[in-house]
Amino acid sequence: MKKRSFILRVVLPVALIATAAALYTPDTSRSTLEGKYLAQDSDLRTIAGIPIHVRESGPDSAPALILLHGMGASLHTWEPWARALEDSFRVIRFDLPGHGLTPPDPTGDYSDPRSHAILAALMDSLGVQRATLIGNSMGGRIAWSFAADQPARVDKLVLISPDGFASPGFEYNKAAEVPATLGLMRYVLPKWMLRMTLAPAYADQSVMTDSLATRYHDFLIAPGARDAMMDRMRQTVLTDPVPRLQRIQAPTLLLWGEMDAMIPISNAQDYLDAMPDVRLVRLPGLGHLPFEEAPAKALPPLREFLAQP
Repeated sequence: MKKRSFILRVVLPVALIATAAALYTPDTSRSTLEGKYLAQDSDLRTIAGIPIHVRESGPDSAPALILLHGMGASLHTWEPWARALEDSFRVIRFDLPGHGLTPPDPTGDYSDPRSHAILAALMDSLGVQRATLIGNSMGGRIAWSFAADQPARVDKLVLISPDGFASPGFEYNKAAEVPATLGLMRYVLPKWMLRMTLAPAYADQSVMTDSLATRYHDFLIAPGARDAMMDRMRQTVLTDPVPRLQRIQAPTLLLWGEMDAMIPISNAQDYLDAMPDVRLVRLPGLGHLPFEEAPAKALPPLREFLAQP
């Protein structure tokens, strides 16, 4: 009995403390991250009161493409497509507040209207009156809702596994249910744990190389990034998207990986039913991030769509 008491009172607490200490994941300094991922100082531009990380390539006079990443990602997710498209387009990608090298929003506002205001301010800053928006997941929702609210600024839409319809735990007109255990991410986020979380995004697990996992991990442990992600999740309140989708004027391409385990391809029918000018291209064997998983395989339908008048 004394031995059991000693284990419960002394050994177990010490073991728990040691485990917590081993898993504790502090922030990485911004200077370290900028030294690793910032291509040039001029890529940090003050827009809507925030130093936004922006990367451009291609001719300034070419039609503009603006690429919007998903939750937890960064502008780096688009690099293979950016390199493939920059010969014919002005390709613009940027880190949303609290992602990549863009710090958290000092206003604390992570709502879609705030994202729209930042996107519009970015376009104004770059002298872009109209653009084609390409968005994935959360970025897809920001893209289509911006197109609904500001149709004069959007030429075409490309939505890759977009977010926006209700799902279990994510109902209309109420904040998303954020499990309390997710708050532990603020203190404990070893890279191996993040790899497990990201795994469902890829049909081909070999895509999750150590360098790719390191990039995602680096940006999630940027100063304030984890708090910003939690705030964004708490502030996301979906409303029935059908009325807004119905008024979108821009021709729209839906690209969806048939093996998407995060937002299943069955959700595509909701967009096909609601939008007046939309077509779906299914991507066999690919998951939630086809532009990362198999950029060359996913690119032809995009090129074909962009080439149409």
